[in-house]
Amino acid sequence: MIIQLASKEIKEYIKTRPNCVLLDIRTQEEWDQIGKPDGKTIGLKTYLLPFQFGERRIFNENFVQGFKNLNISKNQEILIICRSGNRSQLAAELLTKENYTCLNVSDGFEGNNENIGWKKCELPCCQ
Repeated sequence: MIIQLASKEIKEYIKTRPNCVLLDIRTQEEWDQIGKPDGKTIGLKTYLLPFQFGERRIFNENFVQGFKNLNISKNQEILIICRSGNRSQLAAELLTKENYTCLNVSDGFEGNNENIGWKKCELPCCQ
C-alpha cells in the first residue's frame, strides 16, 4: 500500500527522514506553464521525469527505465508528485513493484478536492 502524504505535511515529514527525494512526474508542458517544485530549498533533491507526454497524456513507455537511470538508491524514500495526486499514485505503484519505497503526494502540485497542493502551501517553486 502506498502511503499518502499531503503537501502541507511534507516539511514535517522530511525533518526526520533525510533520505527522501522528490520526483515530479508531470509533463514538460506543465513544468513550463505552471512551474516546478524547488525541493532543494527545503532539503529535497528533486528529479523531473515525465510519466506521460503532451496534452494527450501518452504514457511514457520508458518511465521505469528512465527512473532507474536516475540512479536513486533503493534506500531512499521517493515522494512522487504530479498535478493532483492521480498520476503520482500510478507511478508510485509501478516503482514499488521495482522494490523502491514510494509515497504519493496526494494533493499534487496544484491541489485536488481534499487539499490545496504544493504551490498553494507556499512550498518553494521555480520556473
